[in-house]
Amino acid sequence: MRGWIMLKFWPGIILLQLVTLVLFYLMSELELEIDLGASQLWLTIGLVELLFSVLAAFWFASIARQCHQDELETVKEEHAQEREKIRVNAERAKTRIVNKSHKEMLKETRRAHAGANIKVGAAFAGALALGGIMISTQFVTFGLLLLTTAGGGLAGYLARGRQMALFGNKGGAGRLSFKNFGKKPPEKLE
Repeated sequence: MRGWIMLKFWPGIILLQLVTLVLFYLMSELELEIDLGASQLWLTIGLVELLFSVLAAFWFASIARQCHQDELETVKEEHAQEREKIRVNAERAKTRIVNKSHKEMLKETRRAHAGANIKVGAAFAGALALGGIMISTQFVTFGLLLLTTAGGGLAGYLARGRQMALFGNKGGAGRLSFKNFGKKPPEKLE
């Protein structure tokens, strides 16, 4: 890219050289026609050449300034694109991490619920077995009371599990709701 920038200066350099050649040629022709002293002729050529050199220097400075501005804009644009790429990649990584942690939490929650369900099932089975033993050992009233209590608890636990499965636990945190009692449950979306 720097090579192309230098090509912008070639026309100015060539023009400055052509002006210098033309000036020397014209002055040598004029020297024969006009009777001026050699020092005055060289002073005139030097001043005209100095004027053209200053104009060329300003021209080169404006070209260099424009090249610098173009390069600066290119670098700014590249940095903006890179910054946007980094921002997008960070957002993707963040989303990926959030999704992964959410899946892990759901997995741990399911595992904990499964462990709790096993323990609750074992407790109900123990209560039912104890009720059966009491009925067989002549504690009929206490045994029936224990069996009905265990059966009612198990039925409530199953009803709550069904309700959570159908409606999800949306902010209820363990509270049962009878708003939709008797209505058809919504279809599950998967």
